Amino acid sequence: MADIESVRRLALALPEVEEGTWFRTPAWKVRKKSFARMKEDGETLVVLVELGEKEMLMEAEPHIFFETPHYHGYPAVLVRLAAIEEDELAEVLEDSWRRKAPKRLIAQRDATRGPSAGA
Repeated sequence: MADIESVRRLALALPEVEEGTWFRTPAWKVRKKSFARMKEDGETLVVLVELGEKEMLMEAEPHIFFETPHYHGYPAVLVRLAAIEEDELAEVLEDSWRRKAPKRLIAQRDATRGPSAGA
């Protein structure tokens, strides 16, 4: 089970991530580009995903991943923090980070992590 402190720790462990606010809630940015934010309820995280992946996540794990009408058709998915394990949350955050991080920064991260990085 994850919470905002888990999100904070995992997001800030990614290269060049800063914490700020987005819509007056905690948010995480890479080079000033937001890739994750907390919803106003303090229990739900918004992350960026490809639309095909979003549908797959919501179908495979609807107890974790969902959307509201506001996010329909948008490349973002909502995550119930109380339902997700930290290792899966780390993957979701990194995937979202990769959608906003510059290619050079992603390449640097992959180079320092070894041959299976990014997989």
